[in-house]
Amino acid sequence: MKRFYEEVKTIAEGDGWAVLLDGKSIKTPAKQVLLLPTISLAEKVVQEWQEQGDEIVPLSMPLTRYANATIDRTRTMRDDVIEQICAFGQSDMLCYRVDRPADLVERQLTEWQPVLDWLSVSRDINLSITAGIIQIDQDPLALERVKRAVSVFDDFQLTGLHAVTTSCGSIALGLAIAEGHIDCAETLELATLEEHHQMGLWGEDPETMRRHDELRQEIFNANQFMTLAMPGS
Repeated sequence: MKRFYEEVKTIAEGDGWAVLLDGKSIKTPAKQVLLLPTISLAEKVVQEWQEQGDEIVPLSMPLTRYANATIDRTRTMRDDVIEQICAFGQSDMLCYRVDRPADLVERQLTEWQPVLDWLSVSRDINLSITAGIIQIDQDPLALERVKRAVSVFDDFQLTGLHAVTTSCGSIALGLAIAEGHIDCAETLELATLEEHHQMGLWGEDPETMRRHDELRQEIFNANQFMTLAMPGS
């Protein structure tokens, strides 16, 4: 799409901030006003639109895309989004360990287990672990507490949490980065631990590295979105 505007700015509107292109409010794909909860997020969205060249490239505007998804999808399908996130409580990647080789067993224990321990201490969520890929049944009480923890997120932060959780395959990692317990680099390292172990043995694989780069960007964008959307930002 050709760039059709010159001026981009944000103004206070109701309980949030709208972004204006040549004085007209941006609309979401579902024709809703793009109303953002904090001035910090609004200013970053303004920056994304200002940085567009002669052609508008939606993929270069992740915060705008997350905001659109929040208004058009998360807000109207909140219960479904919560269920999608909570489903990872039953299949969290950190709960499925290998039983060999010994060095990978040790790495999973020393690097993954602290996140599950944090989840236990901070949220009283105790997820069971197993060796192998056969799915185990988690304690219903633990799953109930996962849902309780997820449900307190507002719509904007829920969108970011959904992105991190689904990309990493772990609600434990999603909650840990959302709460600031781990940063983006740590989240990526933990989410790709097994693949890095394999590449340490057999050498780097270009396709795997490409996927890691995409995941790195997804984690960064989602975490930035959650942080900027936080009340008081």
